[in-house]
Amino acid sequence: MEKIISCCGLNCATCEARIATINNDEELRKSTAEKWKTTYNVPDMSPEMINCTGCREEGVKIGHWGMCQIRLCATGKGFKTCGECKDLEECNIISGVFKFSPEALANLKALN
Repeated sequence: MEKIISCCGLNCATCEARIATINNDEELRKSTAEKWKTTYNVPDMSPEMINCTGCREEGVKIGHWGMCQIRLCATGKGFKTCGECKDLEECNIISGVFKFSPEALANLKALN
């Protein structure tokens, strides 16, 4: 299976937002928006907001991309991903990602 690892270790290749964007799938955008409203506590999430090719890929980005503290920290340190940081497992900025997606940590460790 293809892997496109984001700054935080999530696999963008399996992300519903990316899949909906690449396939221009309006039904998947709608269902993803509904799911993310509760999963990520974003009550105003709309299908129009579900557009992203991945934070490290060319193309459109999801709305919070520009202010994502994880991405800003990694790129500010000159890293492609958080996997390059010596503080990866102790970092408070990324720890929330690892709670809901433990495979993100494994993905980052596998890059090195």
